[in-house]
Amino acid sequence: MTTETVPADRIVLPGGEMLTWSDLPEERPGTAGALAALAARVVPAGAAVLVAGPHDPALLDRLAHAEVTCLLRGYPDGAALAARAARVVVGGPTGLGDDERFDVVIAGAGLDPVESVEGARLGWGGVLARLTGALRPGGTLLLWAQNPMGLRRLVDTDAWYARRDDAAWTVTGVLDVDHPANREQLRDRLAGAGLRPDAFFAAYPDAGGRALIDADELAAATTCGLFDAVLHDAGGNGFAATTVLQDPARLAVDALHAGLGAALAPGWVVLATKASASGPVDGEPSRALPVALLQTGPAADVLEVVTGPQGWRWQVTPAERSETPAAPFATREAACRDLATLDGQPVPQGRLLRTLLLDAALRQDLDGLRRTLRGYADWLAGQAEPDGELGGAVALATVDNVLVADGRYALLDPSWQATSPLRTEVVLARGLRRFATTLVTGGYAHPWPSTLDIAGLTVVLGGVAGHDLDRATVSAAVETEAAVTAAVRGLDNEGRGVLLSELRAVEPTDPPAGPRSYQQLREAWRRQREELTRLTALLKWTEELLTSRERALRRAEVKINLLSGSVSYQVGRLAITPARLARRGARAAKRRVREVLAPKPQEGQ
Repeated sequence: MTTETVPADRIVLPGGEMLTWSDLPEERPGTAGALAALAARVVPAGAAVLVAGPHDPALLDRLAHAEVTCLLRGYPDGAALAARAARVVVGGPTGLGDDERFDVVIAGAGLDPVESVEGARLGWGGVLARLTGALRPGGTLLLWAQNPMGLRRLVDTDAWYARRDDAAWTVTGVLDVDHPANREQLRDRLAGAGLRPDAFFAAYPDAGGRALIDADELAAATTCGLFDAVLHDAGGNGFAATTVLQDPARLAVDALHAGLGAALAPGWVVLATKASASGPVDGEPSRALPVALLQTGPAADVLEVVTGPQGWRWQVTPAERSETPAAPFATREAACRDLATLDGQPVPQGRLLRTLLLDAALRQDLDGLRRTLRGYADWLAGQAEPDGELGGAVALATVDNVLVADGRYALLDPSWQATSPLRTEVVLARGLRRFATTLVTGGYAHPWPSTLDIAGLTVVLGGVAGHDLDRATVSAAVETEAAVTAAVRGLDNEGRGVLLSELRAVEPTDPPAGPRSYQQLREAWRRQREELTRLTALLKWTEELLTSRERALRRAEVKINLLSGSVSYQVGRLAITPARLARRGARAAKRRVREVLAPKPQEGQ
């Protein structure tokens, strides 16, 4: 519970408030993500906005150009957000006045956290009707809805129907007909409430959203390299601190390729318009909405992908653009970022290089691997300076950030740039080591011996790419990887050192970095068991070899002992002994003769 002192006239308690309950986490990241960027786009200046439910305070900061009223059920949350809003109503949707109307209603945490358990229960549909009633004709509703068959529920280790935590006032699922279970049901519920859905966004990995992607585009563009990279990042970093059943990044990318990226999204963000006084809202929405909004970097910058005459292009809003060319982390040793380099630039099309390489490795397509890797290596070498070094954005090009289309290679996000040039071999080794780490720790089938370590497999991949890499180059690539990753994550020197130690300690039997997946942990256990079986067999073979050699040695000793005690051995020894004595005497006489014949040094010399 907060201890802040707030003006008494700013918080309204109409009844039904939960005096000791808070929906806001104690430790908030201080970033509103892609949802806040979308909200700032759809809220006009001076508009009356109702923010219903718990939201990150940073979202309210992005709405400073509007008059914001917060609707909450917990008093501690109202006290925490009162300084950022014009008015706070604590008590649930029934606390709104019947005559209150707003231009925009935002329910970015869903409808369930809006309703207080201290008053009459309205249910999901009742809360939707109440918020719709608070909208002016032609107003906009920005709503997040959970997908009961989404990615988060599919990888969750705890059954959704067995929740016992305090936040589970009610446990909802597909059995609850009051909650929409898919996009079509959500569309129908909104239409029934007098709203026209203008756009659906698939939200990964949660309500705040590291990524909001147009659901129709996501379902259609199954081979889009941009979506591949975004979903992999959202699935990995979005679940980094949790234990899951299987790798959410792999599942999200597989869903994309199967055309189910929108259907299996953890949730959807929908923009809907209320019917005007003259009748229902028909036709296409008049507002131009981005294809995707992507949160990127530790500073929570949000990039937009918009449609232009020549296709998709990047857009950096004025609120996100830095005033100076030096973007965050410009003082870092390895890399810095300048978002202004993306503004207005076309988004390259093609498939992600990592996906192409994984596909070829799984199919044992050595020719395809050789062709793709050599193309990547030649593309890097073609942009090198005469001294063999790479600078700028291409110096940070890895298999996770390169797209391939018709044999042509392009950098997906050139906003990150190296602060100092890197040798082409180091850049290539860094990219290949990343792929080797994914291939081995992820448990992917591949055509190379399983006894290779990460560095050894990187050297092999370098040979396939037509370059003779050595382990020293791979070691330099690891140091570069630690420095660049530290710059991207905003780590200090101590964190960079810890990261470098972790990268150097990666073994083929380790699970991949990121979420602890039971499936991947089991695969790592199987690799460890196979390695122990191999080492046990090697140890057994070594012991058998030593035993056989010891037995042979003992047989030789017995034979020598037998021979040394025989009559022939004694006779031979008597015959050889005089010869040995004569030989020794001849050597002694020869030395004496040499000493006599040697010239003596004269005096004074």
